[in-house]
Parts: sequence; C-alpha cells; structure tokens
Amino acid sequence: MFLAAPTCTFKCERDVGRQICQNGDLAGQPVLDIDDDWIIDRYLKNPITSAIVIGGLEPMDSFCEVRAFIKKFREWCNDTVVIYTGYELEEIREGVDELRPLGNIIIKFGRFVPNRPHKHDGLLGVDLASDNQYSVRI
Repeated sequence: MFLAAPTCTFKCERDVGRQICQNGDLAGQPVLDIDDDWIIDRYLKNPITSAIVIGGLEPMDSFCEVRAFIKKFREWCNDTVVIYTGYELEEIREGVDELRPLGNIIIKFGRFVPNRPHKHDGLLGVDLASDNQYSVRI
C-alpha cells in the first residue's frame, strides 16, 4: 500500500537548479486527512498487501505524522514499512534513531539526481532513479 506524504521542501530541485520532481504536481493538490485507523483497517483487509510504502512528496518533512502512523500500525502488524526519502542519513539521523525501535523499517535515502545511471537496490528489489540512492533496514 502506498501512502503519499503531503509536503516537500523540493531540495532535489534546489540542488540542481531546475524543476525535476515527478511528484511536483501533488504539491498543489488538496491535502486529504485520512484517519490512520481507516488506512490500517483497509491494509489489514487486503489479502495482497505485504508492506506500507510512504513516499513523495517527502515523508520526513511530515515526520511527526509518519512516526505516529507507524506506531499505530505496529499495534496491529509488523509488516515492513518502507520510507522513500530524498534526505541523506546525516540530515535526518535523529528521526531515523526515533524510528529504529519501531522495527522492520526500510529507508531509501538520497536525492534524485538527473542524468545519473539507475541502480538496482537488492534490499528493495527495485531500480532506483539515480546511483547515489540506497536503502537501509533500520
């Protein structure tokens, strides 16, 4: 199940000096405040779900909400939670350390950099958009 974060500072675009975000149009859309219990119930009732993926815009810019959701999710399930962030570990180490006790979380780090080669990530089993990106199980 994919959950989209509602905000972003567009650090990837600032780094390269131009618009590159594939999710940029989401920033102009209304933010939907959906109850965590409803999302979790829907996840648990879906026989094909095996992980929650929280992605773009930028999940770590909504850290309090992400942490609260994962805590509630852990009351029901220990399935994998994947967080796709454009931050580097050094930029969000404190948040990563807060998430670590919740267990079974994979974080994909690194900004998208145009014109870099794709790279296969064995932990996630997907090709990442640029070769500076990587994932870590915390």
